[in-house]
Amino acid sequence: MNTLPRTRRAFLRSTSAMVALPMFESFGWTRFASAATAATAVARPRRMVFLGFGWGVTRETWYPDIKRTGADYVLPLGLKPLDRHKADITVIQNLSNKFNNEAHWGSTFYLTGANRYAEPGQSFHNSISADQVAAETFGKGTRFTSIQLGCEQAEDSGHGPGLSLAWNRQGKPLAGMNNPVVAYHRMFSDESTPLAERKAQLRQKRSVLDTVLDDARSVGRGLSKNDNDKLSEYLESIRDIETRLSKEEQWLGVPKARSANPPAEPTGEIAGYEEVRIMYQLMVAALQADSTRVITYRQPVESLLKSIGVTFTGHNMSHYASGPRMEASQLRDQKQSALLAELIDRLKATKEPDGTSLFDHTCLSYGSNIQSIHYLDNCPTVITGGGAGVKHGRHLAMPDPKTPLCNLWLTLLQGAGVPATAHGDSTGVIKELVG
Repeated sequence: MNTLPRTRRAFLRSTSAMVALPMFESFGWTRFASAATAATAVARPRRMVFLGFGWGVTRETWYPDIKRTGADYVLPLGLKPLDRHKADITVIQNLSNKFNNEAHWGSTFYLTGANRYAEPGQSFHNSISADQVAAETFGKGTRFTSIQLGCEQAEDSGHGPGLSLAWNRQGKPLAGMNNPVVAYHRMFSDESTPLAERKAQLRQKRSVLDTVLDDARSVGRGLSKNDNDKLSEYLESIRDIETRLSKEEQWLGVPKARSANPPAEPTGEIAGYEEVRIMYQLMVAALQADSTRVITYRQPVESLLKSIGVTFTGHNMSHYASGPRMEASQLRDQKQSALLAELIDRLKATKEPDGTSLFDHTCLSYGSNIQSIHYLDNCPTVITGGGAGVKHGRHLAMPDPKTPLCNLWLTLLQGAGVPATAHGDSTGVIKELVG
């Protein structure tokens, strides 16, 4: 049997791979942390997780009674599975994105709050999403600056344009991993391509990138102002690619970290309820291994409905009235809340090296840009976790029914330690959360 080295950061070696282990107490992490604390406080890293779903909720049975705010409120049918975590969640009403007017776009502007017509002459414009603002601060020291998870046929699930919940500084969509198998191998599987070959591939990509940049700069001479603006945007996108290549080079040869309790490798066709459950497990494992500190998940609705026995499409279900379609919508709400409750269970059960839990250092938001049917006000919103310093166990109803949803993102970003002064159409922080 191999004897593991008693270092703070140990590795498992086999004939074909080397895998980094988490920081175990047995390897001296507790002693190291205690010694460090004596000189200066050792703060656990903050994490931010954004969960978004399409087609909204059943407004009659998902929202708490708006007249019963504070701690003394009753979780309604749609949120009832979260009852065991009631002291650790906050339900917020009267948040919305004022520029959103697309009833079938549940996540396109969810984290950005952008006005799609903000650019003259263009029919679509977006801006940076809250998760990417966080990633600029939290992603510098992790293998993945951020992780985007998604689902197949996202528009059928009420999400609208985009490749994930995430949009970069130029308002361009960031690709997401759309099934658990792809996500597992991207986050945890060992690289099968030899290191020398991977280095060569990166050199080739850089060579192509340099050629593109040279050509783009030469084209720029003599262009009109509008064309130069377009070229500048294009060059910004190229610089983003360059940044990603630099990050990839930085982590070449560094084995992928594993959590102390890694999830089993997903196999076969996984869809709907089990798909969300496994994605949640992968998220917790990635956070525990410190592979990333920022995650978004654009969740499936269409396949979820099929997996729980609903025969309506997501769109038809969302146009519910009393009867089977409303019952299907209510069942969807309960199943989604049950999965969220399981995720919170896992975050609480996952211990950090200092004895705290992952939940204590993670800020998690859950909701949609759509209320229900074609209603876009009062976006369904639940937040939880200790990563943004929010005091939970409350139901808040904002006095202004048009309070920007971006006020919440700004509040959570600042609470998590991100130096943001504004976001989207924000008008300030939500003082009720930070007071």
